[in-house]
Amino acid sequence: MAEQKAVLVTGGGGFLGSHLCDRFVARGFRVYAMDNFLTGSEQNIAHLASHKDFELIRHNVCEYTNFPGHLDYILHFASPASPLDYLQYPIQTLKVGALGTHNILGLAKEKKAVFLLASTSEVYGDPQVHPQKEEYWGNVNPVGPRGVYDEAKRYAEALTMAYHRSHQIDTKIIRIFNTYGPRMRLKDGRAIPAFITQALTGQPLTVFGRGKQTRSLCYITDMIDGIEKLLMSSLNEPINIGNPREISMMELAKLILRITGASSGIVHQDLPVDDPKVRRPDITKAKKNLNWQPKVSLESGLQKTVDYFKTMITNRES
Repeated sequence: MAEQKAVLVTGGGGFLGSHLCDRFVARGFRVYAMDNFLTGSEQNIAHLASHKDFELIRHNVCEYTNFPGHLDYILHFASPASPLDYLQYPIQTLKVGALGTHNILGLAKEKKAVFLLASTSEVYGDPQVHPQKEEYWGNVNPVGPRGVYDEAKRYAEALTMAYHRSHQIDTKIIRIFNTYGPRMRLKDGRAIPAFITQALTGQPLTVFGRGKQTRSLCYITDMIDGIEKLLMSSLNEPINIGNPREISMMELAKLILRITGASSGIVHQDLPVDDPKVRRPDITKAKKNLNWQPKVSLESGLQKTVDYFKTMITNRES
């Protein structure tokens, strides 16, 4: 009988990490979630707590990381990921990108495990090339307030490729574009949680600037499919995973008002420093090499997310 595959998900209590734990438990893997819950939530993985193939490890990956058993795969998702979080925890964000990635790459080397780095479209900064291809080097302000996240991920990518070239580790780098869905926090700070929470609680939706800045929004199940396909592939270079449908923040706000049936209106505030004006992935490589492209429409995904937030707000108020 074949030995059960084992996977470690750092940041396993986070939005993406918890969905990955679900996916690999469903696949019959032995799943280990590692998290210190700086920004993650135990509630996201509470339903797995009693599962025979799941184990939670409370640990900060910036500290020495020892793991006694065998591991086939490591998915490194530990990091604050929303502007609200990395502006609140700038040093922790830099440390997890540098020290945390170094420690977990060392573990992958020791275990001879496949290593997947959760990178981000933020490595492209405020892009001067549109849509963004993997070959684009980006336009990042290293000393601006967002630089703590952008440069942490850029360094993590460089470190990952160095371990691949120097130690022949089978590494993967996913550049994640804006993703949304159930288990996002009510006060996550990103546009979709903010808009939905405001709409459901009768507050006006806050749009920064004139709302002309664009994002490309990928539903969580599509993103998890892309991550799994990349993990099981032979690719080692960075790959964009995201939805190429581009929408302005003003259009998104109006769409959420329509889906929720809210009549709370829209207010405007100044644009944050270094806020990207455009964001859209070129997913040609993902289509060709992974046979992956998103399936869930924005309207369908937003409806599922609104339904989740309604439950969360009801539970919070009860």
